[in-house]
Amino acid sequence: MALVFAPPSIAQTAAKAPDMSQRPVTRVLAIGTLTSKATAAALPAILAREVPATLKLYLDGKISDWYAKPDQTGVVFLLNVTTVDAAKAVLDPLPLGQAGMMTFELTPLGPLQPLGALLTPSQKQ
Repeated sequence: MALVFAPPSIAQTAAKAPDMSQRPVTRVLAIGTLTSKATAAALPAILAREVPATLKLYLDGKISDWYAKPDQTGVVFLLNVTTVDAAKAVLDPLPLGQAGMMTFELTPLGPLQPLGALLTPSQKQ
């Protein structure tokens, strides 16, 4: 079987990549991972406080989506904040983090800017 490569697309041949620093941040993805301190013996007492605190963040509109990781090692939140610092301010007070039982990887998210190439100049205004 031979591999056939297609010619580069317009996006691949663009002269200059867009400036990533100018992209708006509309959400922050927070991937929480349990630490070694989160033992079966220690978790129940902390979770009794963690769950209501997390629910309050959801009801306050700070968390828009929340999921459990399928391997049961943590959670994934989509936060309604526009900076990593704001995400830290939301997550740092949570009981699991305060107890050193969970850490978060925070990723700023924004609109898919390459879609802007589909707009005509008049549509961009």
